[in-house]
Amino acid sequence: MTFALLSPYDKSGLVEFARVIKDAGYDLLSTGGTHAVLAGAGLPVRQVADVTGSPEILDGRVKTLHPVIHGGLLARRSDPDHMAQLEDQGIEPIDIVVGNLYPFRETVARPGASFEDALENIDIGGPTMIRAAAKNHPDVVVVVDPDDYERVGAMLASGGVSGEERRRLAAKAFQHVALYDTAVASYLRDAADDSDPSQLFPDEFTAGFKLRGVLRYGENPHQPGALYSRDGGTGGGIAGAELLHGRAMSYINYLDADAAWTSVAMLPSTAVSVVKHANTCGLAMHADQTEAYRRAFAGDPVSAYGGIVGFNSTVTVETAEAMRPVFYEVVAAPGYEPEALEILKKKSRNLRLLRVVPESEIGLALHTVSGGVLIQAPDRGEDDRSLWKVVTERQPTEDERADLEFAWHACRLIKSNAIVLVKARAIVGMGAGQPNRVNSAHLAVRAAADAAAGSVLASDAFFPFPDTLELAAEAGVKAAISPAGSIRDDEVVAAANRLGMAVIMTGNRHFLH
Repeated sequence: MTFALLSPYDKSGLVEFARVIKDAGYDLLSTGGTHAVLAGAGLPVRQVADVTGSPEILDGRVKTLHPVIHGGLLARRSDPDHMAQLEDQGIEPIDIVVGNLYPFRETVARPGASFEDALENIDIGGPTMIRAAAKNHPDVVVVVDPDDYERVGAMLASGGVSGEERRRLAAKAFQHVALYDTAVASYLRDAADDSDPSQLFPDEFTAGFKLRGVLRYGENPHQPGALYSRDGGTGGGIAGAELLHGRAMSYINYLDADAAWTSVAMLPSTAVSVVKHANTCGLAMHADQTEAYRRAFAGDPVSAYGGIVGFNSTVTVETAEAMRPVFYEVVAAPGYEPEALEILKKKSRNLRLLRVVPESEIGLALHTVSGGVLIQAPDRGEDDRSLWKVVTERQPTEDERADLEFAWHACRLIKSNAIVLVKARAIVGMGAGQPNRVNSAHLAVRAAADAAAGSVLASDAFFPFPDTLELAAEAGVKAAISPAGSIRDDEVVAAANRLGMAVIMTGNRHFLH
């Protein structure tokens, strides 16, 4: 007698697969809930408890944790001593395992889920059984994914599962357990004090993601690429966005769409962003969404062509009409009015329209480097306004202060060295990614042109010299916001006073590399 042990949490497609396994000559063995499903479908299936002689105990916490089960899984069929021990102990081999794990992530993501709920959904017997089968995969076929049922079933029906396929399934099984363990470790770690680096950054760290799809290529056609997400996309954000229309998203589309979405998702009222090459070239906040769009587009109409537009509110018909004349690659928004969606669909068959759900959790930010990975807390939090100080003789006006606050948000979205010019809560010019701050200021002033007059300036880091302010003042900029910390802060403040500018120093910076 040779057993196939079936005990998956996800039972989709299980009955059909169990029939294939039975027809291939295996006796079916199962635990309580799965046994009921298989028996209810008319399949002959034995209870694990009947084979082990031990009932399920501790409210089902102990079912498959038994030498009869793990002996049948771990015995090497090519080792005569192993097989003799099985015979001496009356243990039958288990040659197939079908299993997957409790929905831990789904449980802890539910509103009101308690710590006790989380603990009860930490699977013990399942991972142990899967690991044992995967360890002994030359002799035991282990299947954790219902998507593999048809493929493995065809092999079983035609004579057996190849060694190459067994190894692939074993690798998938270990990864399945590793992802699960990562989710549990992350949940327990998140309950710790994240102000303590030893808690936030443990000695050993794993990141768990599920494949959403293989992309046509990465940044360039010769680079393979794929999209992975937390929870397979159920956690929201761009990785979990629903494509409502248009051609498939590319690697660069995802990067730019993420920049567009995150730039507006952090703002407290109606906002629109336009992104090109991961930089926010247009950003505006206004109670009227269509006006916010027009102002964001006006920030850099040339760069907007072929760009990505981000909204933090449902796209209206009026806004969709305003977007008609401009070619865009992607629109990312939490929703669309039905008529607005139809207008945008007719605008281009290739225009990608994404519906984005806000993230349920903001994880650590990861950046790969050669040989490793850099990890940091994301730059999403609000600044401590108590640290902000007006350091000049002239105080900013009420309108200037509102624009300075908006500009300070905008500069964190733009690659360093970032200089942003803002007027009426809209970017009118920006410079990004330059090796020095003056070059960025030149670019921002040139992009703003006449709109620079009466605008305010934000710099993502301190002014090392007064030259940036002097250039800005010559273009008509009236106020600025930046971190403090330069050895020449006094010179910078003196220059601002001489130029009649108001300057706020924030006490912190917002580099984006």
